[in-house]
Amino acid sequence: MKAIVEIQGKQLTVSEGNIFFVNRYANSQAGDSVELKEVLMLGEGSEAKIGNPYVPDACVRIHILENKRGKKVVVFKKKRRKGYERKRGHRQELSVIKVESIVAS
Repeated sequence: MKAIVEIQGKQLTVSEGNIFFVNRYANSQAGDSVELKEVLMLGEGSEAKIGNPYVPDACVRIHILENKRGKKVVVFKKKRRKGYERKRGHRQELSVIKVESIVAS
């Protein structure tokens, strides 16, 4: 079964067993379980249920596998002939999640 869920402002198409990288869940540890109630669509084909905006009594259970940091992104700015150079770096905090089950009542 497939579902389209809203996770931290982003829409993802998920099915059981999928693994995703999302922005880090606040106050979460590796091994925690989370229920997502923001299910936008459930099922596929002619049996699909489309929410308005969410499907009632549907939830997706996810399991947080680990919290980590993404690759470093270097931001370099320069204005030629002015002597202006600026170099900054950024690493995004990520959570690795696995979809455990999709529940439709």
